[in-house]
Amino acid sequence: MKEIAALRQGRMATPDDAIAALKDGNARFFSGQATRPEAGANQRRAQIMGQTPFAAVLACSDSRVPVEIVFDQGLGDLFVTRVAGNVAGDSELGSLEYALRHLDVRLIVVMGHEGCGAVAAALLPEADLAQEPEHLRRLIARIQPSVWDLPPIRDKKARMREAVLNNVRHQVAALREQAVIREAEASGQVRVIGAFYEIGSGAVDFLTEEEDLRV
Repeated sequence: MKEIAALRQGRMATPDDAIAALKDGNARFFSGQATRPEAGANQRRAQIMGQTPFAAVLACSDSRVPVEIVFDQGLGDLFVTRVAGNVAGDSELGSLEYALRHLDVRLIVVMGHEGCGAVAAALLPEADLAQEPEHLRRLIARIQPSVWDLPPIRDKKARMREAVLNNVRHQVAALREQAVIREAEASGQVRVIGAFYEIGSGAVDFLTEEEDLRV
């Protein structure tokens, strides 16, 4: 079992390798060529020895966004933290710090998606939000700053996409403010990027350039 587990170590040498693996996996998924990686009994048992994911993904809890399926990855490939609106709260930050310090991931992805209900809620009038439960209001409050200064976009679908992308950018910026993540990115161990998943097409748009991520 140790030998099988060891084979998985270090299979992504750089953050760019990790990005390429996610892009290739998503291309297989949205084109209908997904391999649906399934581990055999020995591989599953080997995972007891430890996990070796190559990327961490902060994604939305939305049931239409199954991260491993979207990227056509198998057991142990991705360290996924899911919360409505893919917001970077204390629990999420702690999970990502764990992935960096103890699992040696090469990439952190903040992934929003088409038609995100949490982001849509952040666009509602305060009077409407006042009717929601306390903890949901607190979660939405983490998203609101990212949608306060949206440009005037008449097309509702385009406006919603821009709101989701803005939230992704703000959450990436929040991650980069944390010392552990900032130091890991500065050293070249990891890259922090954004992504947008289109539910209708199955395609993921990657935000990898600094201009794409600028708040």
